[in-house]
Amino acid sequence: MPTISKLSELSGEYVLDTARTRLGFVARHSVGPQVRGHFEEFEGSAQLDGDDPSKSGIHLTIQAKSLQSHNKFRDDPVRAKFLDAANHPVITFASTAVEQVDGTTFEVTGDLTLRGTTKPLTLTVETTGGENDARGELRVGFKGSVLINRKDWGATANAADVLFVSPKVTVEFEISALRRP
Repeated sequence: MPTISKLSELSGEYVLDTARTRLGFVARHSVGPQVRGHFEEFEGSAQLDGDDPSKSGIHLTIQAKSLQSHNKFRDDPVRAKFLDAANHPVITFASTAVEQVDGTTFEVTGDLTLRGTTKPLTLTVETTGGENDARGELRVGFKGSVLINRKDWGATANAADVLFVSPKVTVEFEISALRRP
């Protein structure tokens, strides 16, 4: 499979390969190890401009009810109380600016909407490369993480939740995207 070495060769419209993409989170719990989880239902697209990355953009939609940490007694309350998935079924991120930091790193600023609250967020995104897969389709990879304060988006259950779950949550992502023909 030929590897793409020039950023300009990655220009085009992309769709997330949801089978090869992970959108996860890590939260600290006061009485045990970190809690790790992910979202199982999401979709996204990107417009990449390798010659002028500032013209690039991404859009992501996550189904809030798809949160999984593989503990039903934790997941159901988080979906219902913290995410309020019944009233706010989707979490979205739409980029507003992309700035190239170095050859493989980008600062992507955008609007994160969670629980009906929209706030700006800047992600550090690293490209993990691009190559033509076995079917000849161009595939690109990105990874990164960002620390957020869930309380900034109103993601609280009650006053006692502050005692047990840290308001700081690390959002992690590993993305695989396919260029549209």
